Amino acid sequence: MADSIEYARDGASRPVSRNWVPEVPVALEYNGLSYAVMMATPSNLEDFALGFALTEGLAASPSDVTDLDVVEVEKGWICRAQLSGLGIDKLTERVRTRVAESSCGLCGIENLDAVSKPLPKVGVHQAINPEAIFSALGQLRDHQPLTKATGAAHAAAFADSGGRIICAREDVGRHNAMDKLVGAMARKKQPMTGGFILSSARCSYEIVEKAVRAGATTLVTISLPTSMAVERATAAGLSLWCLARNDSVICVNAGQP
Repeated sequence: MADSIEYARDGASRPVSRNWVPEVPVALEYNGLSYAVMMATPSNLEDFALGFALTEGLAASPSDVTDLDVVEVEKGWICRAQLSGLGIDKLTERVRTRVAESSCGLCGIENLDAVSKPLPKVGVHQAINPEAIFSALGQLRDHQPLTKATGAAHAAAFADSGGRIICAREDVGRHNAMDKLVGAMARKKQPMTGGFILSSARCSYEIVEKAVRAGATTLVTISLPTSMAVERATAAGLSLWCLARNDSVICVNAGQP
């Protein structure tokens, strides 16, 4: 908690105390190799390391990631894990080129063909009832203790088809919150089908990519999507809802028949 001074437009001022959202460097190491350093909130880091491996395509399933270990060091945190499967080739190539400084899904991609590489197709699923979305939105605040304390964190949650939130994670970064959610669901062995992901963030290309790779069938975001997010979601068959409010929501792509 830090002491600050709040100034009003009428010239009045008063001391205020605020909690700042934690943001520290978190290094992700797989098989002893440094893959990326993220600026993240140091909570649920086991979920983060697993979810990151899944959404980055380093792991095809949670069983490909073992020996998860999280250690606090002088300058931040280190998440270590062992990888098996096809992700090892991607890991060694990324380390070889040394381009992994950001959580942005495009960082480290070396050519335009890689950007447009097709995503896996989402399985056949029914459209979510808008009432389920409104129900989940009404619960979301109760799953955001960090946001309540600081007003500066993103949240990603998974709700069942009836709109009941069964898991939620927060982070200073929207990508990190998504990765933490994916990892938490994987560790609980709960599939991300039959319900939907609810994200407090802007719906960007990366959020869609992570949702599809995690096996989700429906993504709901509080903000609008980018054009590329819409294109990628449509091509993959991901149901996409956006600008979710307590009384309205926009359906971009409502699932498959």
